[in-house]
Amino acid sequence: MLHGSCLCGGVRYEITGPLSGALNCHCSMCRKAHGAAFRSRARINAADFRWVQGEALVTYYESSPGNHRGFCRVCGSPLLSRFDHHPASYGLPLGALDDDPAVKPKFHVFVAYKAPWFEITDALPQFPELPKKAP
Repeated sequence: MLHGSCLCGGVRYEITGPLSGALNCHCSMCRKAHGAAFRSRARINAADFRWVQGEALVTYYESSPGNHRGFCRVCGSPLLSRFDHHPASYGLPLGALDDDPAVKPKFHVFVAYKAPWFEITDALPQFPELPKKAP
């Protein structure tokens, strides 16, 4: 089981299933939502996710049609993304986890939109957009 929380500690959650598809996203929405050069995230089954505390503190912003980014309304920590087109899974920012997820991002996506001040220096594959099929 994995645990996660927001910066202020008001929101806590747990995950009972595996994480998959870990990647680093450099799109402008992820950069702005996280205040960083990129967002490291994985996918989880919605059925494996449970709010333990503070669900009422989670606010959602529809950053693009059908993509709802959930964050703590007190401290602003990004907590998960819900997708209208795929309600059975969530996008999970790895930075909010309190435990080692035992997965690492395997590639970079949307590098065509990366921050001009950031240089990718690792050897992970890079894709200008989101590939149709993950490597």
